[in-house]
Amino acid sequence: MKHELIEKRAGLLGVLIAVVVSVGGLVEIVPLYLSSQVTAPAPGIAPYGALELEGRDVYVREGCYGCHSQMVRPLRAETERYGHYSVAGESVYDRPFQFGSKRTGPDLARVGGRYSNEWHRVHLEDPRDVVPESNMPAYPWLARRGLDPGRTPAKMRALQALGVPYTEGEIAAASGIVADKTELDALISYLQGLGVASRQWR
Repeated sequence: MKHELIEKRAGLLGVLIAVVVSVGGLVEIVPLYLSSQVTAPAPGIAPYGALELEGRDVYVREGCYGCHSQMVRPLRAETERYGHYSVAGESVYDRPFQFGSKRTGPDLARVGGRYSNEWHRVHLEDPRDVVPESNMPAYPWLARRGLDPGRTPAKMRALQALGVPYTEGEIAAASGIVADKTELDALISYLQGLGVASRQWR
């Protein structure tokens, strides 16, 4: 009888559904914020440097995550191809994270150091110069666009307010680091840092 009463009153049913979903969400989400495995950086993980941070912004702006994931799943086929599976502590400084779910191209979580800077430069300007069968679009304009040194410290301060442990010295030096650099330089720097710290876990 009580069940029928709830089903016949759409407003009450809606409120009760919202309560159940909220309680379920809290039970699932709140413990994650209290777990050090999720909130503490994994060994060797440090905040992005100024140039890497700018490169990450280029990566996000160009939608690279639409074709490349950054999450190696704990499956043998993946770990043999890409390396150690991804752990939450690797992404504590990512806002937003770049896990992704689609792999038109390979996973990039461990791409750092696999190729030279020059390889990345050629590949980004015209992927078919190094991978003839590639369907990745070319990004030649990145080599022509310079970075704005005045914006980098502001980005780092915003992340500092969110808990990323940038020092005042790092923020002060940021403009000089990115001065005279292109978006291509920044993107390559970002890619070359991906997964480098994970090598000590293997």
